[in-house]
Amino acid sequence: MNTVVVGLQWGDEGKGKIIDYFSQNADVIVRFQGGNNAGHTVVVNGKKFIFHLIPSGILRKNKICVIGNGVVIDPQVLIEEITFLRKEGIDVGPHNLKISFLSHVILPYHKIIDALREEKRRIKIGTTKRGIGPCYADKISRCGIRLIDLINPKVFSLKLKDNLREKNALFKKVYKIQPFSFKKIYQDYSYYAEFLKPFVTDLIDFFLKVRKKRFLFEGAQGTFLDIDFGTYPFVTSSSTLSLNASLGSGASFIPIHKIIGVTKAYTTRVGEGPFPTEIEGKLGEKLREKGREFGATTQRVRRCGWLDLVMLKRAVILNNVNEIIITKLDVLDDLEKIKFCIGYKEKGKVLKEFPYNFSSVEPIYKEIYGWKTSLEKVREFKDLPHQAKRYIRTIEKFIQRKISYISVGEEREAMIKI
Repeated sequence: MNTVVVGLQWGDEGKGKIIDYFSQNADVIVRFQGGNNAGHTVVVNGKKFIFHLIPSGILRKNKICVIGNGVVIDPQVLIEEITFLRKEGIDVGPHNLKISFLSHVILPYHKIIDALREEKRRIKIGTTKRGIGPCYADKISRCGIRLIDLINPKVFSLKLKDNLREKNALFKKVYKIQPFSFKKIYQDYSYYAEFLKPFVTDLIDFFLKVRKKRFLFEGAQGTFLDIDFGTYPFVTSSSTLSLNASLGSGASFIPIHKIIGVTKAYTTRVGEGPFPTEIEGKLGEKLREKGREFGATTQRVRRCGWLDLVMLKRAVILNNVNEIIITKLDVLDDLEKIKFCIGYKEKGKVLKEFPYNFSSVEPIYKEIYGWKTSLEKVREFKDLPHQAKRYIRTIEKFIQRKISYISVGEEREAMIKI
């Protein structure tokens, strides 16, 4: 069975653990969008691994991990990730990590442009300043540098010179900063090219050879960071939806049998942008501390709020989700009362349609009593407290999808199958 796993909120839903869990029954694990602005965290035997580019399935033996053409790659970060994993005793090589030769490469000027644009904006977007957006912009502008270009010294030299001619003029005339040195970038990236060359693959040919294997497609970020359907402009620069699994990998001839959506039992958001159910004050701080809500990539503090069932239902529709996984249910253990958002009001009027402008909406809540007991050791649904079961059934009823698993801790084993 071939499966896509996507986030149903603003990212940070706990997809890393879920992908690691399901990768035990997959042969090929494919990352299809985003860059090192995303971070997937997996805890194995008390050891924490944070992945920015490599699929978290790399922790399991006899799996092949793939980075698709829809991913933008900072080669320095990727090499650091490979090196770290090898030091930790994880087998990483061209036999189990394939990278599309069509993936675009993040260069130093992309990061500078990212930071300068954010600095000049009146309304901040909250970019990670990793160069992701400017790299995607160059891809669309047809001046980007791909891995297939990087590993060809002559082609890389020509394309880098062309790009620097334009970018350095921009830096000097608009931003009044020093231009980049061709020699320095060329030397650094030539080393990266040599290191990564054995991993670079024509994925179409590879997928044709392994098309009978079991595939798991790994989404990064979340539905409402999607460039089109997210809370624009406070979004990422790629499509985060399940439909992009084929486009961002080239695996359109691999049939998808199941789409799994991952959501926290509450909601979080990093950086700027509207957040209707955000909890201010001590309760928000309590959720943040118990849930360890700090970004895996940037360590930025995550804003916390109640579960928004209206957004969740829209995410289920946008991704054509078959089933849901709820993470971090245990974070709500100590709460006396728990709220869900079941609708919105604008200027006192109940909205009947989904609002894509969230800045002026007000949530309508349903409230239930909490369970006030630890779920840490629970491994079967029948052993959950009544109120925890009620919480799950309320979500299912509203979004009209089955919840198949519940995560109640960081470790691989902290899962409840329903």
